Amino acid sequence: MGRVGVGLYEILRNWLRSIVLVFNVCVGPFFKELRVNKIYPNAAAALQGVVADGQLMAVGGFGLCGIPEALIDALRDSGVKNLTVISNNAGVDGFGLGKLLETRQIKKMISSYVGENKEFERQYLAGELELEFTPQGTLAEKLRAGGAGIPAFFTKTGVGTLVAEGKELREFDGETYVMERGLVPEVSLVKAHRADKSGNLQFRFTARNFNPAVAMAGKLTIVEVEEIVETGDIPPDQVHLPGIYVHRLVLNATPEKRIEKRTVTPTAGV
Repeated sequence: MGRVGVGLYEILRNWLRSIVLVFNVCVGPFFKELRVNKIYPNAAAALQGVVADGQLMAVGGFGLCGIPEALIDALRDSGVKNLTVISNNAGVDGFGLGKLLETRQIKKMISSYVGENKEFERQYLAGELELEFTPQGTLAEKLRAGGAGIPAFFTKTGVGTLVAEGKELREFDGETYVMERGLVPEVSLVKAHRADKSGNLQFRFTARNFNPAVAMAGKLTIVEVEEIVETGDIPPDQVHLPGIYVHRLVLNATPEKRIEKRTVTPTAGV
């Protein structure tokens, strides 16, 4: 690049820098006022105008770990019914999604495990509840695929079993695979530990489980958190899920966090 080219480059760079500075000073505060407020005063308000009868809905959690307790209670209180719910399991009797089974608000579960909920078992065996049993890894991938815009994928899991009945089979490198569709719920209910006001999330240990995949898959994602901090307080490299996936936030600073099976180690010498 000649001297003239370098000179023009420096002039253009300084000109653009001046425009950015003027924009930040004059227009920046105005755009701050236009930022979307994702924070709702309570779980009921966060669900208002969003949930409806007959929806496909996904709920995060594994057992009772990392479940959005307040959002589940608010969903029960909303009275919506005929829901199809995607969740690893359905809580336990009287807690978590088990509350919605008791009130008969769920017509179908897409799950991988039902062993800790007697009401779930009873309704299914009595023909009162539809169930789409899905291998756990496949369920996670169906949600991940939905969030990534992948309509379907092939897996070896389930080939030759009831899981593959009625589904497309295809050969790859001499092996048979079954096609599974991605899942895109209309509403996702998620539990995270911390969020900033822009919706950037941090999860805590094993409570992360299905929650990130559920959040990414939902057309509209509502997240229950124990702490909300200012935007920028979470270092970028410590953000577990960016706020672009989060539409609504609700604070529940003191969840019950019921333990599904309490196991203790005997004290030495006792």
